[in-house]
Amino acid sequence: MPELPEVEGVLRALQPIVTGKTIKSVEVSETIYNSKAIGKEAIIKGLDVEQFCLALPGTKIDHLERRSKYIYFHLLKDGLPYMLVSHLGMSGAWFSVKNLHEITEVKFRKHAHVTIYFEEGDLLVYSDIRRFGELRFLETEADYPPLLLMAPEPFDQHALDHFLHMSALPKYENKAIKEFIMDGHVVSGCGNIYATEALFRMKIHPARAVKRISRERKIHLFQEIVIVLLDSIENGGSTISDYRTINGGAGNMQNRLQMYGKKECGFCGTKTKQKTIGGRTSTYCPACQK
Repeated sequence: MPELPEVEGVLRALQPIVTGKTIKSVEVSETIYNSKAIGKEAIIKGLDVEQFCLALPGTKIDHLERRSKYIYFHLLKDGLPYMLVSHLGMSGAWFSVKNLHEITEVKFRKHAHVTIYFEEGDLLVYSDIRRFGELRFLETEADYPPLLLMAPEPFDQHALDHFLHMSALPKYENKAIKEFIMDGHVVSGCGNIYATEALFRMKIHPARAVKRISRERKIHLFQEIVIVLLDSIENGGSTISDYRTINGGAGNMQNRLQMYGKKECGFCGTKTKQKTIGGRTSTYCPACQK
């Protein structure tokens, strides 16, 4: 699943292309219609397909913003603000093209599920192979309350204080540290890849209980999370499995990862081990991480 750096990369690529453009019409794949017909909410959430397709035309994209792993398209229509909120799920990708044939990877072209037509003549296409992504048309964040519960951005001034406060709560103190830092209420946008990397850099075992880590080490761990996230942003994110920046571009951070997906520790040479924590596979070095 794309994490904060990957979503930031998509945002930075999209923003100069779509800002200021006006949506003319929206086309949704038959797959999404069929999903809605059997009571599932594939990709388009909170509205039926017809409502979604009627809501967007006439809106102008004012600016884009990232919150955690979400992209907010801030829209204006008749002077009133709206939002199109995008989550990439496991395999979502955006393409800015003149026509669908410009999407060169067949698997993404085949799974183009939402096509936005601009008055300016070009298209913005949302493709999602596994269909775990989300698109929501909202008036405000409050229309989808989980957005209000996300932790501060890790780069924000108060993010460390929030992290330390959450670590002292009874509901978290017995949790594995890996599960804790992957919780979006605790740290925004840090998933399996970067939690694995930060814990390895700090030589902390991913299953260690939160309460068994000193306040000082928690501070250093949070600082390491920020460093890893910024490093990944600078290197375009990690292209693993189906993640792409817009128009199929790839990141470079996967070449800089020290523990995620590794068979042996690059520091001591010990064979790595894996453990399921918080529903995710955690790779760690049994010698270095205690």
